Amino acid sequence: MATTSNCRCCEQSNLHTVLSLGELPLANALLQEQDLGGVEKRYPLDLAFCPECSLVQITETVDPEVLFGEYLYLSSYSETMLSHADKLAAMLIEKQGLSKNSLVIEIASNDGYLLQYFKQKDIPVLGIEPAENIAKAAKEKDIPTLCKFFNTETAEELKRENRMGDLIIGNNVLAHVADLSGFVEGVSILLNADGTAVFEFPYVRDMIQNVEFDTIYHEHLCYYSLTAVKNLFARHSLAVTDVERIGIHGGSLRIYVQHDRAEPPKNTVRSLLDEERDLLMTELAFYDSFANKVLCLKREMSELLKELKSKGGKIIAYGAAAKGSTLLNYFGIGKDCIDYIVDRSPYKQGRYMTGSHLPIVAPDEIKQTKPDYVLILPWNLKDEIMAQQAFIRQWGGKFIVPIPNVTVI
Repeated sequence: MATTSNCRCCEQSNLHTVLSLGELPLANALLQEQDLGGVEKRYPLDLAFCPECSLVQITETVDPEVLFGEYLYLSSYSETMLSHADKLAAMLIEKQGLSKNSLVIEIASNDGYLLQYFKQKDIPVLGIEPAENIAKAAKEKDIPTLCKFFNTETAEELKRENRMGDLIIGNNVLAHVADLSGFVEGVSILLNADGTAVFEFPYVRDMIQNVEFDTIYHEHLCYYSLTAVKNLFARHSLAVTDVERIGIHGGSLRIYVQHDRAEPPKNTVRSLLDEERDLLMTELAFYDSFANKVLCLKREMSELLKELKSKGGKIIAYGAAAKGSTLLNYFGIGKDCIDYIVDRSPYKQGRYMTGSHLPIVAPDEIKQTKPDYVLILPWNLKDEIMAQQAFIRQWGGKFIVPIPNVTVI
């Protein structure tokens, strides 16, 4: 672990803390039964704002090998993610005019959930994925995958092999990058002269306005506005030429990046930059009230669970997601309130949630125990989860959605 007082983008030292979540365990380091008696490592989790370049970031960096050497999140277990990937691939194939002569490279390609849709159209693909277990899962789907961290060295290696990207995709990876300079320089090296890089990431505007504090965990080092990400890419002669606001993950941005002067930015870029300036997102004032809003949400959730338990309600949680770890641990929710956590992924079943040590079981357990309430931890997938588990209404069961307001459905 390393603590930094300098901005990860511009290296200025005057960072301002906007929220402290204390010391929390690593969100995705799910425990096995033999681990329960040991001492669980915890790390500070503080969110800070840089007034120089507008980047919002945490101040601790845990070794990426510890975070991503073995990773238990596989995108293919979410119908929402698969549907999003299918539509994104179809749109990019048409928009970028991709063909069998193109090469699509995805950074942090997970289990091939997105690249499979390009491959189905006979478009050559290459995944770059550092987690060995997940890279293996992608290769089993016949998705060519390089098991490495992406940086300038990886980019130079691929360039020497003449494997340059006509389209480079990085979905939900920018938040995870410790060496931002090396990562973005690697994109600049690997992107063809007339190529396009597309990145999706949670929008810090939505995180602050909707109190999505559980998006904060040690794997997520940075939280971007368009202003901040534009500044980041500009330092490496790359320009954001287009931007879209999309609904996935509680509100995200999709940006299109090209070599500087390859194409003038569209009006969408200037319009959103103006919005951010008018909202004071480039100033500390926009982030100042975030901590108080999180405390109010904590109080609201605690009071609800206390009331439901006092009336004899049986409560479980759905989704052993990283954001669920942040929420449970910061709110102090454990076995006194929640009986167990359900997750569809067999990679997580049989393990235990970090901090709370709640057991993770298969969805069939719901029909066996008939809980009165299901707390949806990955609230960004609430529609998918409520549709899959609609049968709980047969015995009067209800859902609890924690973000942006505590709601019983």
